[in-house]
Amino acid sequence: MDTVFRIRRAPVLFAAILIALGAVAVGCASRPSTASTEAATAGIPVLHPTVVATLDHDTQAWTEGLEIADGVLYESTGLTGRSELRKLDPNTGAVLHRTPLPTNLYGEGITVLGDRIWQLTYRNEVALRWTGDAVNSPVPYPGEGWGLCHTDTGRLIASDGTDRLRLLSPDDLAQVGSIAVTIHGRALSGFNELDCGGGNTVLANIYPTGWLAQISLPDGKVTALVDATRLLPPDLPRSTDVLNGIAAIPGTDQFLLTGKLWPHMYRVRFAQG
Repeated sequence: MDTVFRIRRAPVLFAAILIALGAVAVGCASRPSTASTEAATAGIPVLHPTVVATLDHDTQAWTEGLEIADGVLYESTGLTGRSELRKLDPNTGAVLHRTPLPTNLYGEGITVLGDRIWQLTYRNEVALRWTGDAVNSPVPYPGEGWGLCHTDTGRLIASDGTDRLRLLSPDDLAQVGSIAVTIHGRALSGFNELDCGGGNTVLANIYPTGWLAQISLPDGKVTALVDATRLLPPDLPRSTDVLNGIAAIPGTDQFLLTGKLWPHMYRVRFAQG
């Protein structure tokens, strides 16, 4: 989604987090807050990322989706007229191949399922089905597209900025159900980029903050929070935008995290404390 929409929506999200966590202030992605203390007091584990390695990231990439499959890091970038599907080296961040979307489309979340790549669009109400580097006919996708991932069982999970995660058919992305996300019984919204890193959990960016939520499936309860507000050094250019890129690294307990227009991706593991 674009910056104008983010600014307009921010007070709604902040209010939701304040109510749900009982925090005094949440702050922006680069500013620590009291949410971690309040969440810990409320019995929700708060994790912090430890940086294992720093990789390059294209500062022109408005990151909307990130996923590793078969040794390739796939990245979806957004903004109308600038959206692409990219293949990156997961060890260096180097761009190996890029394919632009039609200029009228705004790319969003992606997931790789077998020989097929699904890519959402923001408000175009279509999704793209890629085979290799070619796009097949777009399929209808009602509403807004934000994040997308799939579980080990092939179930597709999508976000649209609300407090509900959509359950989608892997064949045509038709909605087959939804999950309400709650924290201590209260709705929590703003979910953007998703990663189904294995098991019965989803890791989600809470837009437009530097926090992530670990969400249990199928009950939708937030079981942990990740405070990544200090991941991006404060002295970087102001042109950087929000955290929005999560990719589980297969065979490890680590993740790649990045954001819109960030100069780096960070290989991290999460630890409490």
